[in-house]
Amino acid sequence: MKIKLNIWRQRDCQSKGEFKEYHLDDVSRDMSFLEMLDTLNIKLIKQGELPVEFDHDCREGICGQCGVMINGIAHGPLKNTTTCQLHMRSFNDGDTIYVEPFKASAFPVVRDLKVNRSALDHIIAAGGYVSVDTGQAPEANSIPVTFEEAESAFDAAACIGCGACVASCKNSSAALFTSAKISHLAQLPQGDKETSTRVVSMVNQMEEEGFGHCTNTEACEVECPEGISVLNIARMNYEYNRSRLAKK
Repeated sequence: MKIKLNIWRQRDCQSKGEFKEYHLDDVSRDMSFLEMLDTLNIKLIKQGELPVEFDHDCREGICGQCGVMINGIAHGPLKNTTTCQLHMRSFNDGDTIYVEPFKASAFPVVRDLKVNRSALDHIIAAGGYVSVDTGQAPEANSIPVTFEEAESAFDAAACIGCGACVASCKNSSAALFTSAKISHLAQLPQGDKETSTRVVSMVNQMEEEGFGHCTNTEACEVECPEGISVLNIARMNYEYNRSRLAKK
């Protein structure tokens, strides 16, 4: 296929960025989106130009590193799919594709399509863990957990921390990410005991990082590659308000 690319190029977060136009004439429909970018970079290097920088790691839809905006949609047109799992067969010969980084004040641009998502790590460090000594793995049946609770907790834990929820939100809110991390621990016996302190610490850290507030547009759930439910945000708000009331 012949593909026209308009890719965001930016030296760093202090510099002014712009879209630059590139053309590829030999794109296979079986290429992943990142393989297509690899092909472009090989071409640019041969021409003596700087390659386009972008985040990637596992390329299996697990690590959450590869997020970019493709034609204005986080991770591209396929629902519940990460950028690395998107293939060029989702596009047509002659298409023009706009590629830009996830844009949010809490995600400063490192270079081109790479952004610094350390703000999400800071939220996890504020309380997204169980602080008790667990020792060796216990017998599976020693801590009763219902099937429904286990499944709900696992659904929330499926969050890969890619930041698509932030990029797709008009307020750049990290509420879906934060609530998923809170919910999956709050629903399990090992994490339930610290829920009240955890939710306050993580929500406060989320605000300190400069993320916006949730106004329930639900765009985050629509573009989340793991389909994390906004019901987790409702749980987070419930746990936060309960903690505040209990403290009073």
